[in-house]
Amino acid sequence: MRERLVTLGCALGALLLFATLFLGPGQLDRERAAPPTSEERGSSGLLGALRWLDGEGVRTLSLRERFDTLSARRDVPPRGNLLIVTLPVVTPFKQSEGAALNRWVRAGNTVLVLAALLDRPAWASPRSSASSDLTLLTGVAFEPRTPAARTRLRQEPLPSALIPNRSHAYLDGVRSTIALSDYTPLEVWDVRLPRSGFVLSLAHERESGVGALWTRPDGSGTIIVSACGSLFSNRALGLADNARLLANIVAASVAPGAAVLFDDEHQGLAVAYDPARFYRDRRLYGTVGVLAAVWLVWVLGGTRLRLPQSRAAAPREVDLVRATGAFLARVLTPAAAARRMFENFFARLRPRAAAGAARQGPPWEWLENHPRLARADVRQLREWYADAYSGRRVPLTRLHNLMVRTERQLAT
Repeated sequence: MRERLVTLGCALGALLLFATLFLGPGQLDRERAAPPTSEERGSSGLLGALRWLDGEGVRTLSLRERFDTLSARRDVPPRGNLLIVTLPVVTPFKQSEGAALNRWVRAGNTVLVLAALLDRPAWASPRSSASSDLTLLTGVAFEPRTPAARTRLRQEPLPSALIPNRSHAYLDGVRSTIALSDYTPLEVWDVRLPRSGFVLSLAHERESGVGALWTRPDGSGTIIVSACGSLFSNRALGLADNARLLANIVAASVAPGAAVLFDDEHQGLAVAYDPARFYRDRRLYGTVGVLAAVWLVWVLGGTRLRLPQSRAAAPREVDLVRATGAFLARVLTPAAAARRMFENFFARLRPRAAAGAARQGPPWEWLENHPRLARADVRQLREWYADAYSGRRVPLTRLHNLMVRTERQLAT
């Protein structure tokens, strides 16, 4: 019974470990507990911005397909739309998406990229980077001015204030905006243009003085890049003039009948697969529960907890004799063994031999004259006796058999 209880405890511990690793939220899941999607109600989501724009009569859409499909969409006009993209992403971009987005922008649309470069919200893991994707989508390259320092999770978000550089339609009525970081320290980036063109710096970070908001024309469209990914999140939209900045961008970019699109595809909300819906499905936990119950029954009832104890039988006399003989055969020479055999043989014969012959040594004369013994057997014994005491090899098995036969003949 005790073994069953120990097995049950170990099995429950294994199930708990499985649930922690595969069903429970790990450290990375906690960091991305509030992804920047238009359906997320958490602090880092964009649901607040979407509902606010809906309330103002602006059409909004959750984009759950890759950028290759933008030009083929029939639910939005071909121009005058605004696409909001947050970086870094969960689902990596394809190379073809960069070219497709460029064609869509040049056709007369605007893309607003919120890249977590200066700020570090919780959904932007310290191990992730947005610079390569930023270059792919906008043609604007960002290089770190200093090597990345070790980051740590803060107890409270760290605010960063962005100050306008000059007058611009996007900054009308905007005195400052606030970005929030859950990790420190922040990194400093420099802007590079790998392709021909220029960027207009619109705002900078107040403490460091580095640029934080840029815009550049691209064909008939516009590219807007923010070095802060948390400006329009649920917790930051109401701070300072963040909402005013978003309203100005939407007013200057979205044409009548056009829409504001939120890139949810690359933040994990795709048409083909919705992980949140998968983990909310009761059938998943029902299946896991049935499998766990079957496994527990098998572990407790279908497995042998203790192997049967096997007791080795006590060795028999013949085994002891054989083991002793094998040991002696390794350490004794045949001549020495033969000499000992002759000593024991003559000791057994002395009671039968004449007293005088026993005192003079081996009773060869008595053996040769005994009527029951063959002369050839006695002669063979004398030859092997001479060989044994001369150090020559003696066939011990044949000597033993001859001695046994001789004693039997003498006993009859």
